[in-house]
Amino acid sequence: MSSHAAAIMPAPRARLTATTLPTPTPGPDELLVRVRAVAVNPVDWVIQGTSRVTYRWLRTPAVLGSDVAGEVLATGENVTRFRVGQRVFGLATGTDRGRDPLREGAFQDATVLSERLTTATPASLTDEEAAVLPLGLSTAACALFQPAHLGLSLPSADTGDRGAGVVVVWGGSTSVGMNAVQLARAAGYDVVSTASPRNADLVRSLGADAVADHDSPTAVDDLVAAIGSRPVIGAVALGAGSANACIAVLARTGGTRLALASTPYSLAGLVGRRRLFPAMIPVFSRIGLATARSMLRARRRGIRAAFVWGSSLRDDALGPRLWGEVVPQLLADERLRALPEPMVVGTGLAAIQNALDRQRAGVSARKVVVRL
Repeated sequence: MSSHAAAIMPAPRARLTATTLPTPTPGPDELLVRVRAVAVNPVDWVIQGTSRVTYRWLRTPAVLGSDVAGEVLATGENVTRFRVGQRVFGLATGTDRGRDPLREGAFQDATVLSERLTTATPASLTDEEAAVLPLGLSTAACALFQPAHLGLSLPSADTGDRGAGVVVVWGGSTSVGMNAVQLARAAGYDVVSTASPRNADLVRSLGADAVADHDSPTAVDDLVAAIGSRPVIGAVALGAGSANACIAVLARTGGTRLALASTPYSLAGLVGRRRLFPAMIPVFSRIGLATARSMLRARRRGIRAAFVWGSSLRDDALGPRLWGEVVPQLLADERLRALPEPMVVGTGLAAIQNALDRQRAGVSARKVVVRL
């Protein structure tokens, strides 16, 4: 391939448009992948709507997207784990600081992936199913296993119940939450979580031994009661209002670590406005003030709180261990399911903008996917 089709964001806040880009050559530790399915994450429409403020380093035109499944077209000279024609899925990091979004973004027919952040797609998964995993899985792994966050031991082939304590996952039916519940259980830890009543059984099926209704005024009390006398390792906070709820649970159970994976308020309303300024000022002010209050509340209770960046494992030891060892093992022994369930909303690059709009409108326990 000398060129390929791509859906680009031509300017900040612009809707995606189709174009043709030169097909890159993979570097020494990279794969060139023919993309067959992509999934949409909230960060995609956040970048589209607010990148002048939130992703100020991102230059346009840019290709967005993080979740990729397809097959290998070419490999760099140092790549040993993959061969041309092999089905793979992985995390695209083109919108990160210092990366090339036209070369490494997901929403195009061919993209470059790092070998460190890619794994083989088992025959049991379709491309659409595999595409739901990369960013949610990576973010959950950063929250659970990076030393800056909960610092848990990674799952292994012979992991049993460690008896080492409980992990709290507030927001267990989200994309990150489903992966966090599964990874924590696979690593041998007990899990308590929250979800809506309609998704509670799903979260239990992933390994949570108790699931509280996140909208209930007694949700914190319910989790504390479920934890009982067991030691608490820490908590992963997902969704608006989750930080303060997790701090309350940790303060009452002796937990000291909190991984924050969400802003205190959604940006969906701001992204939908015709003009970013001046509407962004009160929104970001509320986010900043609420975050500062939560961080202060955590510090006063002896809780170490830090925000998770899901693609940070690209540059540490967790990335190759997760994608090269843990994920293949967990998929093979069925301790990891490809969730949330894919919701295919279209085929082709022209369908991706509508997919972003659909995700921003709200999706419960499913992930928006487009076939390419």
